Amino acid sequence: MDWKTFQALLSGVNKYSTAFGRIWLSVVFVFRVMVYVVAAERVWGDEQKDFDCNTKQPGCANVCYDHFFPISHVRLWALQLIFITCPSFMVVMHVAYREDRERKHQAKFGGDKKLYTNTGKKHGGLWWTYLISLFVKTGIEIAFLYILHHIYDSFYLPRVVKCEVSPCPNIVDCYVGHPTEKKVFTYFMVGASALCIILNICEIIYLVSKRVARIANKIKRHNQGLKWSCEVTRSRDKESGWNGWRRV
Repeated sequence: MDWKTFQALLSGVNKYSTAFGRIWLSVVFVFRVMVYVVAAERVWGDEQKDFDCNTKQPGCANVCYDHFFPISHVRLWALQLIFITCPSFMVVMHVAYREDRERKHQAKFGGDKKLYTNTGKKHGGLWWTYLISLFVKTGIEIAFLYILHHIYDSFYLPRVVKCEVSPCPNIVDCYVGHPTEKKVFTYFMVGASALCIILNICEIIYLVSKRVARIANKIKRHNQGLKWSCEVTRSRDKESGWNGWRRV
């Protein structure tokens, strides 16, 4: 996986993110991508080779490893990082669509007439796209945490596992390589994922509350305008001497 290209793509997302979104990107890069590339891959390394069983029965170690580790931690995390960043590209594509419409509009009606005041401003459809991307990212994070929790029994990594899967002749003890280091990195990556979920929820609350406040201000200004127009009408009626009665 080319992490430099991955970083360059996500850097474009940073331009259209809120403060919570920028913090989320920093957490993803520093506490997840960097830790994954620099340390986690090396700790796991050739994990199947380090999985040692106290038997020489051909195929027993391979079958036991596949039974207890159906999905590798590092491959699952790599897949998770790809999936959680894909929804952010929805925002970039929506902004690119707006920019293309803006170019066509200016080419047709001239450069003075703009279709959007700011193509990257989160209003209208872009606001909904951004909000949906947050819900999708949060759902993906929760789904991967559930998968890891379900497969590895509450994220716990034992030192020794007992295996009795065929073709093992009986119950054999198999030893996991670097269990303490792997356990520490597992808890660290789970904690970073939980932090990203919290940041996504905070950003959702921020966007919704800001939208509600904007709508409330519009309604307030509208009501004030109606009140002002009624007062102007009443003052004009008083000046003209009209009291609401018509003579017959």
